[in-house]
Amino acid sequence: MSSGPGLAARSHALRLLIAILDRNLALDEALARTPPDPEDERRDRAFGHTLLLTCLRRLGQIDDVLDRCLVKPLPTRAHLVRHVLRLGAAQLLFLGTAAHAAVDTSVRLIAGSRLDAYRGLINAVLRRLASDGHGWVAAQDAAILNTPRWLWRSWVGAYGEEATRAIAAQHLVEPPLDLACKGDAEGWVARLEAALLPSGTLRVAQRVAVESLPGFETGDWWVQDAAAALPVRLLGDVRGRDVLDLCAAPGGKTLALAAAGARVLAVDRSAPRLATLRANLARCGLAAEIVAADATSWRPEVPAALILLDAPCSGTGTIRRHPDLQRLKKPADVTRLAALQAELLRAALSYLAPAGTLVYSVCSLEPEEGSAIVEAALAADPGLGRVAVSAAEIGGLAEAITAEGDLRTLPHHLASRGGMDGFYAARLRRLGQAGT
Repeated sequence: MSSGPGLAARSHALRLLIAILDRNLALDEALARTPPDPEDERRDRAFGHTLLLTCLRRLGQIDDVLDRCLVKPLPTRAHLVRHVLRLGAAQLLFLGTAAHAAVDTSVRLIAGSRLDAYRGLINAVLRRLASDGHGWVAAQDAAILNTPRWLWRSWVGAYGEEATRAIAAQHLVEPPLDLACKGDAEGWVARLEAALLPSGTLRVAQRVAVESLPGFETGDWWVQDAAAALPVRLLGDVRGRDVLDLCAAPGGKTLALAAAGARVLAVDRSAPRLATLRANLARCGLAAEIVAADATSWRPEVPAALILLDAPCSGTGTIRRHPDLQRLKKPADVTRLAALQAELLRAALSYLAPAGTLVYSVCSLEPEEGSAIVEAALAADPGLGRVAVSAAEIGGLAEAITAEGDLRTLPHHLASRGGMDGFYAARLRRLGQAGT
């Protein structure tokens, strides 16, 4: 066991945990508002980040063992003590931190504050966890405890309990780094000590800063999960063709289309996200025409033969990479976003040329944001048809094709190799004059 880094890393993790759980900020936004001290050692920053993510991934298990130790609930004014205990429990039970270090630094996090009187409680609870906690954890149902009830019900209804348990188990595993190459993916396998996945992306085993890897400065690749690389492939060979990329920022799919030789018109309403897209294009030496506009009201000059709509969604398919999402999202978010997705798809279909192809995708596991949106569009438009996905198009991942012929990746697909994000994509085609 290791005592690990000191108080600064834990204090930063505590501030971020408060921002996420008490102020409902996404981790990226919380980090932007509360960045780590650049003077802290890289080891300390990495530990603090791991501590926070572990706490978010294992929050249900952690709260379960804390409740066993607390005779009565903490008063509302002492909610900060709960967060301190959560971080201490994460270190003791899941990170292998030495008991003296986890207990001492947790007590010091509130020393001198208005909660100073709770130092004895923190000490006692964490020492009990150090002695009894591992036995309690061994008897827990981690899948159910760590998954919010509404998500559990949604996933069991959509995929069955066995698959839901596999999804929940994958959410507890730190995801590997996936990269999409501008070209010569096989040539980068050796240079990056990577594995080539069926999606055509690379999976890097090294745990290093992305910016330090060969090829970053020269723009030879960009970060993109294996599942996120698949929707673009459903458009087929795009070399020399015009592609309308709606809701394009921050641009992973735009980069893939441009790298494949498409002439891309990328549309997004977020100026900050479009700035990121421009920076990514510049770094990779790729080009796309960019339009800042709301895709529900903007119209192209001429109908588009190829459209990619990667719609805004709840992001529940990316919980393995963003565990804060399952602590922030609520059923109302899915309902609200589904209405937006339906509106975006209606608008996109109105831009589609006769015999044109549209790929609709979301990084959500919720059927309301995926198959339900597509089925409603098909029912409302007799001039629209579905084009089934084949396993050959997606690297042989037959398990990722639904009975209807759509793409549906789940986090435990490729589990032996690190899993993948949950994505849904459907390929739709506007029927031509001949009804083809």
